[in-house]
Formats: sequence, C-alpha cells, structure tokens
Amino acid sequence: MKLSHFAFISCFLATTSVKAQSDFYNSDTLVEVRIYFQEPNWDYILDSLFVEGNEGRLMGNLVIDGASYFNVGVRYKGFSSASVNRTKNPFNIKLDYAINNQNHLGHDKIKLSNVIQDPSFVREVLSYEIARKYMPASGASFANVYVNDTLIGLYTSVEAVNKDFLIDHFGTKNNAFFKGNPQSLDLNGENSNLGNSAGTDSSDYYSLYDLKSNNGWSRLYELIDVLNSDPTNIETVLNVDRTLWMHAFNYGLINFDSYVGYAQNYYLYEDHNGQFNPILWDMNMSFASFRLADASEFWDGFSIAEAKTMDPLLHYNSVSVYARPLMRNLFENSTYRKMYLAHMRTIMEENFDNQDYYNRGQELQALIDTSVMNDTNKFYSYADFQNNITSTVSDLVDYAGITDLMDARSTYLNAYTGFSGAPTISNITSSTNPSVGGDLTISASIANANEIILAYRYSSWDLFQTLPMLDDGNNGDGSAGDGIFGATLSNIGNAIEYYLYAQNDSAGRFSPERAAYEYHTLNFNASYKDLVVNEFMASNSTTVADQNGEYNDWIELYNNTTSIISTSGLYLSDKIDTLFKWAMPAVSIAPNSYLIIWADKDTLQNGMHSNFKLSSFGDQIVLVYADSTIIDSVTFGSQVADVSLSRSPNGTGNFTVIPTTFNANNTNLSVENSLSQTPFNVYPNPATKKFFIQSNFNEAVSVQINSVDGKLVSTFYNYPPNSWIKVDADIYSIGLYFVTLSSPNQTLTKKVIIQ
Repeated sequence: MKLSHFAFISCFLATTSVKAQSDFYNSDTLVEVRIYFQEPNWDYILDSLFVEGNEGRLMGNLVIDGASYFNVGVRYKGFSSASVNRTKNPFNIKLDYAINNQNHLGHDKIKLSNVIQDPSFVREVLSYEIARKYMPASGASFANVYVNDTLIGLYTSVEAVNKDFLIDHFGTKNNAFFKGNPQSLDLNGENSNLGNSAGTDSSDYYSLYDLKSNNGWSRLYELIDVLNSDPTNIETVLNVDRTLWMHAFNYGLINFDSYVGYAQNYYLYEDHNGQFNPILWDMNMSFASFRLADASEFWDGFSIAEAKTMDPLLHYNSVSVYARPLMRNLFENSTYRKMYLAHMRTIMEENFDNQDYYNRGQELQALIDTSVMNDTNKFYSYADFQNNITSTVSDLVDYAGITDLMDARSTYLNAYTGFSGAPTISNITSSTNPSVGGDLTISASIANANEIILAYRYSSWDLFQTLPMLDDGNNGDGSAGDGIFGATLSNIGNAIEYYLYAQNDSAGRFSPERAAYEYHTLNFNASYKDLVVNEFMASNSTTVADQNGEYNDWIELYNNTTSIISTSGLYLSDKIDTLFKWAMPAVSIAPNSYLIIWADKDTLQNGMHSNFKLSSFGDQIVLVYADSTIIDSVTFGSQVADVSLSRSPNGTGNFTVIPTTFNANNTNLSVENSLSQTPFNVYPNPATKKFFIQSNFNEAVSVQINSVDGKLVSTFYNYPPNSWIKVDADIYSIGLYFVTLSSPNQTLTKKVIIQ
C-alpha cells in the first residue's frame, strides 16, 4: 500500500526516536531503505530525467532503518547499469537536496547500486572491504530498497566519494578534485588516462575529466605534464605509493572496469602536500566480471582463463595499445616495479592465499541469502547467486566463479618474478629513552637485500623523508656485516611514523607490509612548555577570518623548541575537568613556528577546527596528553571583542594585551608602549576599521575624540576604572585624530591615525 504524504508525516513523528544503526556502511548488517514519492508515475519521471542526462532529481521522502527525512532528491545513477526498461535501477539520493545539512549518520548522499554484472551479489562489498586495508576507499554494505512500500530488491550501498569522504581521509576538502569520467566514453580511445595527447592547455581536458571542486584544472594539467614529460619528478605532484596500491589491487583482483580497461571509474584528489591521490570507485565488475579490455595485449577482450594468468606488468613487459602513462611511466622505474609487486603480494597473502576472501564471501552470502530470494527483480537466478562464489555463471557473458578465478590467480602470482625471493625484515628496534631534540636510532635484522631505506615523518600530514639503512658498524647497527642495518635521526621531534623498505635485484618488501598506508609509530611526551598556548581570542567578530570567511574564536600554539613538535596524542580542551575533549589531528609544527586552531565546533571544515568554542565571559585552555600530562594551560577572565591575549615575550612570557599578532611573533610590546606601563593606550595605531582604548585609570573616565581641526567627533561617558572602549573607526574620515581621557583628577591625550 502506498504511504500517503500525511501518513509519512505521522510515520516521521513516530519514528524519529528510533535508534539508527551506528555505522551505515557496516557490511555485517542489512539496511532498510524506503523511498516515498507522491507521484504515482515516479518511475516514468525518473526514466525521463535519466534520458535527459542533466542529473535532475525528483523530490521524495526517505526512511532509513526507521529514521525519516523529508524532501530528498532522487535520480538514477550509473552508465550501463541504469535503463528505462528496467525495474531495478540504481539510485542516487541527495538528503540535503532541499533541507540544508540534512544527513543520515553524517552522510548527505546515499548511492545504491543494483548489483548488475554480479550473480554472486558480493563482488562490490567484498572488494571494498579488501581495498580499505590498503588505501582510502568507500564503505559498502547491503540494503533492501522499497519504493512506496513495494520491494524493488537488494542493493549495495556504497559510500560517496565526496567532501565528507575527503575530510575523513585527507583532512581537507576544497583542493583540486576530479573524477576520471569522460563525457563520452571512447571504447577505442584514451579517455581519462592522464595522457597528454589532448593538448597543451588545461581546457583541452575539460571533456575527459569531471571537475568536482571549484577549481583545479591547472593543477590537473601539471600532473599530466609531469607524468608524461618529466616522470622522474612525479612524486612532486603524485602520491606514487597510493597509486601503486591502486594498480596492485586492480591487477590482483582483475578489477579492470577501472583505470586499466577504459581509463575511468577513479577519482583524483590533491592533498595538502600538493600530491594527487587516486581513489578507487565502482567495483561491481571486479573479479573479472569486466573483461572487455586491458589496453595492452588484450585490448579487444580476454577470457576467464587469461584473467587467471594476467601479467601484472603487461604495460611494462609488453605494449600499451591505448596509452596508460600512470602505469607504464611508473613501471619504468625499477624500484616502483618492485614496490608495486610487493604491495600485490601483500594483498594476495592477506586475503587469498589464506582463503580469507572465500570465508568472508560465504559470510556475506549467508547474510543476504533471504533477501536475494525475495528479490524478484534481480538479474540472475537464486541458483546463480549460490553458485557464482565458486563457479562460473553463464548469462549474456560468463561471470567468473570468484574462488575458481582467485585460487588460480594466487598460484600464478606466487610463482611470478618479484613475488618470491624478497628480502626478510625482522627484529626492528629503536634506541631507548629518546627525547625531543635528541637522536634516535632504528635498526633491524634484514637478509637478502642490497638496498634498504628508512622512511620517516613526524605527523600523518607530512611527506615521508628517507634515509639509507647501513650495516657498517657506524649507524647503531652493531658490528659491520652482521646483518643488522641501522639509521640515526638527529634532532627528533616527539612522535615518529616510519616504515622500512628493502629490495634486491628482483623483489622488495615493506615493514609493515601495508606501508605506507600503515606504519610503525614511536611516541613520547614533549616536555612542559615545549608547546605553549601563545595567543588566543575568545571573541572574534572582525579581526581575522578562517578559510571559510567566518570570524571565530582562535587559539595560537607555538613551538618553543628547535625541533619539530607533533600534535600526535595531544588533546585540547576548554575544561580542566574534561581534559580529553578534542583529540588533535596529528600535524607537525616546525621549530619556533605557530599553529592556529579555530575554536568553533566546525570540525568538518578545512584546517584545524576544535569541537568546542571559547567563552568570552572567561574560560580555560588546556593542552594535555592521554596520560593526563599537561603541556600547557591557561585560565582567563572576561574578554573584550576583537582583543587577543598574548604571551610577551613570545612563547615564554605572561599573558597581556598587545596588538594582535595572529600566527606571528608577539614582538609589538615594548616598555614605552606597554598597556600596563601607561595610563591609557590606543591600538592598533594606525587603525582602519576599529581601534581600542584601554584605560588604566583607577577611576571612572570619559573620552572625547577630536579631528585635527578641533572638531568634536565622538564622546563616551562614565566608563568604569580599568575599562575597555571599542571605537568603530570605519565611520571616520582618513586622517589624524586626538583621543582625550578625562577623570576628576587627570586628563591625558594621545594621537591616533585613521588610514
């Protein structure tokens, strides 16, 4: 029975208190999604919008596991998976289509795939589970989808790669962001391959990539130019390790409806270091469901048997019929080739050699078994669903049995040069009792290697730097030639993230195996006042805006040391009795440098935004480690708008009022202009939009402001002792003015310039 609009409202009122699933993309649970349209011909309308191709949406209402949402926008999604002749079409649901900030468990867009090209029903969810071990990748789960209370079928729900995803995985969201999604897919062309044949201007690439950010075309063209013309410097614009993981995943699982086959179905995001990161997308045709092309020897398609023994280095060992520079140009580097194969070996060992994927596939199929039986609009039979986890299912094409494919592929790859014969890494140790500014030695037992590097950084936002590890007896490695290799870092910070990589003539190995996505860590507390609250403003209305143009409270931290200090493991709070209020993102602060935290509760914005605000009536700021070790703390009283409190001298002194020095040294305070040393002061001077008068008179005062020709401009009466006065200067003409403070016992005058 169709739910009327009135009935939906009643349902909403009755169900908003239902506890929603804590993780929408928990693949061990089944989600229920109910879409309601008022239009009885909703399917015709959605078909028409799909044919028009302008991504128009039909407004409806939505219930997800009992949580209800009004006025969402619904359209079909996909290229070949949607059709006007199908009942079970994929959905793209925008929750904030008409209501700002409406979301379900933090997700404002729900993408539902109709499980076409996959008789097993588990390809997409299983593939994303594997991918998330090694790189940022979407969550994926299963959902029973109803429209107007009629079951449409079982879908896979895949997390959108959008700004929320970017914040979660990169800490930023407004940098250059593209999807490899050509406007017109050329089955015999280059598509979104990052080749440079389209031209020498960024505009030549508009039709080949889908811009998801406000700008970024020049950055994309720089990536294309360096990749094709100067690949030896590719790491300046590309996260090479992340790219090698993507290639290893695609070739390991024969996921060729990707960059490999038609050079599409992937995203690129530029992180804060200026490196582009590839992001996987669209996995319903993984495990050799897509076999139309590999852009190399099998450019016109390949069989299941050929998929089992697909050479992972065809774009190096053989030809590229259609250019794939993101593979070929990287594979020209012998170290990159060994790293790539090491990553693929890790994927195979951790998921396929041990049969974990088969066990997991069975668990997922057991979860959805009844739902598949009840799905009368599925594209394959229930028997096909049961069989395809192990055996080939023949329909319009042959869909490889997942275990039949992957067991054979595992056998083939384990015999592949670069899989076997890799170095071994064990017994990793570090020097004891390291401290900020000291030395740190890392050593390990390593065999069968002729080149070893230590890659390290001081926070997750930094790029890894490298040092050679040697067995010469001079690098904390014991005796020369004893098989123990070491490297020493000097002037270390308080946190180290690192991994080891060793290679010989044919193969490489990482420690940990999932590096650089995972890494070893060493953390030790910085000392008291190594990092301090250096300046803060608890009432910012016009002084300085954040990256979003908003005037919010802010806190400036300062690194008092000559070493890098990481915020890893640190918490910031505005309450001494709630020390662990905000776990700080792990960023590094250079020696004698600053970090700004916006205390605005806008944790999803770019930059450092805490989950608390400061109170202008008085508050606390506490910087603390998880073991309750306090690094610095400040308690302050009532604050005046647009006035900061600053340490003077910078980094070490007591807090006082001086002109604001946001993200800079507090050097503007001297004996002759110190507010505490004069009866009153005016600052900033010269002023623009506003200035402040601080009276240090011990009695009430009145203020008058006169222009240089003596004309009275403003008067302020009976301000209490030791008070603040804010003056809006933007109503004054440019020029020189005289500020006079008067009390029963004294009168003083100072000059102020409005510019």
